[in-house]
Amino acid sequence: MASQARDAQERKRHGRHYTPPALARFLARRALLHAPRAGELRVLDPACGDGELLLAVHRELAAADVTVRLTGYDLDRRAVADTAARAAAEGVEIECRAGDFLAASARIADGSFDLVISNPPYVRTQQLGGSTAQLLSKQFGLRGRIDLTHPFVAITPRLLSADGVLGLLCANRFLTTRAGANLRRILTGELHPAELYDLGDTKLFAAAVLPAVTVATRAPREHDCRYVSVYEELGAEADCATDLFDALAGDADCLVGTGGRVFAVEVGVLSTGTVGGLSTAGAPDPGNTPTGSGGRAAGRRGGDPKRSRSSARGKGHGGATRPESDRLPVTEAWNRPGELDRPEAVPPGDTAWRMSRPAVDRWLGRIAERTWRTFGDTARIRVGIKTTADRVFISDRWDQMDPTPEPELLRQLITHHDLQPWRIGRDRGTRVLYPYDLGQPRRTPIDLAEFPGAAEYLRSHEQVLSGRRYVLDGGRKWFEIWVPQRPHLWGAPKLVFPDISERPRFALDRSGAVVNGDCYWISLTDLGSGEQATELAYLLMGVANSALGLRFYDAVCGNRLYSGRRRWITQYVARLPLPDPACPAAAAVVGRVRGVLEDGMPVAAAGIDEAVAAAFGVPAQ
Repeated sequence: MASQARDAQERKRHGRHYTPPALARFLARRALLHAPRAGELRVLDPACGDGELLLAVHRELAAADVTVRLTGYDLDRRAVADTAARAAAEGVEIECRAGDFLAASARIADGSFDLVISNPPYVRTQQLGGSTAQLLSKQFGLRGRIDLTHPFVAITPRLLSADGVLGLLCANRFLTTRAGANLRRILTGELHPAELYDLGDTKLFAAAVLPAVTVATRAPREHDCRYVSVYEELGAEADCATDLFDALAGDADCLVGTGGRVFAVEVGVLSTGTVGGLSTAGAPDPGNTPTGSGGRAAGRRGGDPKRSRSSARGKGHGGATRPESDRLPVTEAWNRPGELDRPEAVPPGDTAWRMSRPAVDRWLGRIAERTWRTFGDTARIRVGIKTTADRVFISDRWDQMDPTPEPELLRQLITHHDLQPWRIGRDRGTRVLYPYDLGQPRRTPIDLAEFPGAAEYLRSHEQVLSGRRYVLDGGRKWFEIWVPQRPHLWGAPKLVFPDISERPRFALDRSGAVVNGDCYWISLTDLGSGEQATELAYLLMGVANSALGLRFYDAVCGNRLYSGRRRWITQYVARLPLPDPACPAAAAVVGRVRGVLEDGMPVAAAGIDEAVAAAFGVPAQ
């Protein structure tokens, strides 16, 4: 067992997730549909692993009158040896090279290959190391957070012949995340996507990988890129007898059964632009994603992220571009609609990709016509605290601790376990040792000399806490929380929602509790003051928790994981639309949410879904 755990850690550290044979065959077949067939076909796999992709290409062309020259690189010498042995066993000639392809690529002439087929190693920035990531970014013209897939793809256009093809298998998170902009930029700026398959939660890999297949050509194309998505449909029955990969290659939507599960296959075309005149770019989310894994899984309904036409945007992670001093108060913005009509330019590649389907595009277009602002334009969306030492700072058994910190430092903590739509539970009684002065607008650590109980408790864990070198290197005290957020804002009312949840669970907190890093929050201080802030918060909740909000998320953001779970991080929630708060239809939404929260009206009887749909001028679901 220990050996298996070490092997798994090594695979993760080096991004070694070898391609299953059935998936390799599918990728080879789809890529070869677009590859040149005249003369010799020169094929490269820059991270060949055990050679499955190269062998799949050879098998697909075995009956064709095409000469194939196969070349494979891999940093792992054992993998190269395995590739050579497998090739020899099948009587296939592969030029296998052990070494660093990223370094060797500089010595490869332009246009040397007609097909590059690859499942690049998926190694994140954290595992690459900051200095390595910066070097790769500079060398290959990349921006922001990168993983090792990015430089492998960045090299490809130069190495392809004029009519060459890329067949790429990688994590599907690049389709919508901010970090995926590098790949989107390359695939649309230097190549031309021909086919895209979001394989979602099919679990084709042994590892927890949500993959996507992209086929792109070097030469321009006349036709739209085919876009197919496949996600498990719980409780459904299959309606076609084909296997999964035949269903993916088909032209019609279907429900296909495989491995005891049923998957919805949906077919559309790729959209990389706008709908209803609004950009599909997401709000930035710099460094505020909660701890945890999760790749992007496209929503089952095609759609398009929308950005408000507002030039009166707030600051921070919610997508701000203007300074605080230039931000309009909400009341003033409501009375100055002209300030909300100027579109903003979106850098190439920052636009999230989506599936375009005519009916959903029309639906999104109608919503765009009624969109006043997005959530990200309206308020700053913050992640909860990150202690990076939860066992020290967080507990539901503080009364059993010895030594025990002072009660005034033990703050109620909201975690994802506490959240339901509209309301927050307190069953677990979890509290956090929060060593900051809540009365200060800036992060101000407590003086341990004034809190002897907390001082003794923290010093009993000093070795663990001092081991967080990044805290000390950041000029912080050894007992501080890594991401404490703005301490003085905890006392104000706030909207709270979990990072990962099957359905939206936006709730209002008035207790002054701290929010944990598995959740996000919006302070009502960003929404105005008094009753106006409360009404705008109710409108935000009404839209977010509605059937329309969920459908919009799946169409536009679509970051779904396994078992129907969705990611509700800043860059996605920031795209949710808001109707004009001053219009009667929005007031109706506010009134119905008020009925649920203040008057105890049952949600089912409140008619919130119908009111939200009416506010955007679309039929209720």
